[in-house]
Amino acid sequence: MSGAAWHARVECGREVGAGFLVSARRLLTCAHVVRWADRAPVTVTFPGRRELGELSGTVVVHGGWQEGAADLGDLVVLELDREVPLAPAVFARPGTERTVPVPELIAYGFPKGYDEGMLASYRALPGPLISDEWVQLEAVTAHGQPLAAGFSGAALTLADGTVVGMVSAVAGARDVRVGRMLPVEVMARYWPELGELVPTPGHRADARRRLYALVRRAEESGLDCDPNRLYVSAMDAFDPPLPEGGFGSLREAAAYVQWEVPDPAAVARFADRLTERLHAPSGPAPRPAAWSPIVVEIDRSGAGADQVTVEVSAYRDGRRRPVGSRRLARGAVRSFVQEGIDEAFTQLDPGADELLTFVLPREWLNEPVAHWECGEDDSTPLGCAYPLVVTDRYRHRSGRLRHQLHKKWRRLGSGTGGTLHRVDCGTRERPAGLRKRLRDDAELAGFATPPSAAPEYFEVGLNLPVPVLLWPLRECPGEEGPDGRCSGTAFLDELAASVADVPPAELPRLVMELRETADAAEVPEEHWARDVQLLWDDPRCFAEPPALLHSPVG
Repeated sequence: MSGAAWHARVECGREVGAGFLVSARRLLTCAHVVRWADRAPVTVTFPGRRELGELSGTVVVHGGWQEGAADLGDLVVLELDREVPLAPAVFARPGTERTVPVPELIAYGFPKGYDEGMLASYRALPGPLISDEWVQLEAVTAHGQPLAAGFSGAALTLADGTVVGMVSAVAGARDVRVGRMLPVEVMARYWPELGELVPTPGHRADARRRLYALVRRAEESGLDCDPNRLYVSAMDAFDPPLPEGGFGSLREAAAYVQWEVPDPAAVARFADRLTERLHAPSGPAPRPAAWSPIVVEIDRSGAGADQVTVEVSAYRDGRRRPVGSRRLARGAVRSFVQEGIDEAFTQLDPGADELLTFVLPREWLNEPVAHWECGEDDSTPLGCAYPLVVTDRYRHRSGRLRHQLHKKWRRLGSGTGGTLHRVDCGTRERPAGLRKRLRDDAELAGFATPPSAAPEYFEVGLNLPVPVLLWPLRECPGEEGPDGRCSGTAFLDELAASVADVPPAELPRLVMELRETADAAEVPEEHWARDVQLLWDDPRCFAEPPALLHSPVG
């Protein structure tokens, strides 16, 4: 064991176990070894460097073990009271212990009567992890040192001294020479910082080091960055969706990308997105220099209840460029729009900030256009692929409202978002009262129900120059959930928190990110943002007066 002075003996009350150094002050061991840490000091010694004497350790990370034999998360990180001049352990690639031929693994533990330590020789059984947590171990011979009390927390090393895991359980019966270990990839699940130290198959070492260096910079600078939103923006359609519950920190998200995303390029993409956030100017995000709208206008054709006229246009250099126009049966609209949008992109300036705008008759405002697929061969929802908004056809053509909206947007400038004016479920406010409230200073209005459920309130919002209206596509059933809120109230609560301090000009981009997060959720239909509809109306995006739709067929 020459050169492996990082092996440690850990004592806490009546428990004795092992541990191993991973940095100048941090040590890994099992949670059950230090279960008495609240009543007894944790003492650490290094048998290979006795002159260092006894050091005290403090639990700084706990894997969540609950003191049961089959409980998960039997891992802690100890922080020593001072740095030690020892080279820490080096990790092997995950899974190396189960390659063929199966390698011999050495554990350095401290069974009763051997304070200086003993070695045990074991091998890992191939096959799946037990409960997705443990690798089973069996003795190489029937005559060597068995894994006994005192080996818990010991590193298991290959012939070259690199660590593949940690002993977490020993056989309970005499002469039974089996045990269990936590492999390094499971240990990193409970302590994400370990990911920085472990080489990962498929990921280059320089990419991994860059990722964690950026995470440290973000942590040290106090970067305000939502790890869930960052993950969704960095992954592509073939990568795993956002895990249920999301991430509690950037480091957790980085570790998930490293361990759980098969695509080797995902680490670089996540690091690139984080770099963009680190280099972004502080303060509220500025309004884009100019959105480049792709406009889908739908109107009644006058040729029958099922017939509509659809026109697709693109804006470039402040001018509208028609792409296609057709009278269609309502059921044929979606495929025509998909083709038209794809062609409209050829009209945009390279690098332009595209904005899909659906100009809809009032009875179509609740149409789930954000859920429409991008195309026959691309099932990505339009609202997850691009910033997508709707607007009311009457507003889009009203000279009065467009003049008032121009003035409202000039006052807004690039400042932070205003207050969300709520129209809650079952509101008893008279429409006239809502009209006065919204006319005075409203920038954003949020409705707990779709237009068909509260038409008199929507009529007020649509006929006033309120730049932004938001609502859920689904009607609130009025039933209270486990938290005592109905779905409409919960929607408005989540919405208010999400749009706080966001400039109105940036809401199309924010809502796209919310839709992506909802679509990536374990149960998308239960995510509050799954069916958010955004009516966003900035006339400055359309330099030309809105052209009247015409029927291409006489």
